[in-house]
Amino acid sequence: MCASALTLETERLILRRPAPRDKDSIVAFYMSERSQYTGGNQPLFGAWKMAAMMYGQWEINGFGLWAVTMKGDDSILGLVGPFYPDGWPETEFGWLMFDGSEGKGIAFEAAQAALKDARERLGWREIVHYINPENARSVALAERLGAVYDPEAPQPFEDRPALIYRQPKSEVAA
Repeated sequence: MCASALTLETERLILRRPAPRDKDSIVAFYMSERSQYTGGNQPLFGAWKMAAMMYGQWEINGFGLWAVTMKGDDSILGLVGPFYPDGWPETEFGWLMFDGSEGKGIAFEAAQAALKDARERLGWREIVHYINPENARSVALAERLGAVYDPEAPQPFEDRPALIYRQPKSEVAA
């Protein structure tokens, strides 16, 4: 199946490739305080570059973070999925949820589907989550997904430490 036509579906959600109509929401996220743990809280140009990277992953690699939407409403709620730019130490699986999308189980539901896809379609066996040490909500989600803290994993950033949580190799969280 062509990467542009690919979608994932859960009980409540549709995960699809980010579309041009999502750009303003992604840029707004990266310009806001909500993005402080994901390299954001940037001026417009920096936020635009972050958004462009999300689109570029799909163009270059044929995969990337999925745009998360509710069934029946195509408005983007966040991004969840595989992330592996050149130079990254390991295959990462990440998430970021936009304002108003937390506390509803959306990230967990989307992550379960996208993790399964990364294992089955992409063949990923080693999957890590790079998490800012102050981001307790992301730590809780990683643990809920079955990941375990790995203090020996290589750090992805030169300028700041990350907590690295590792998914079990052959399982997808239920």
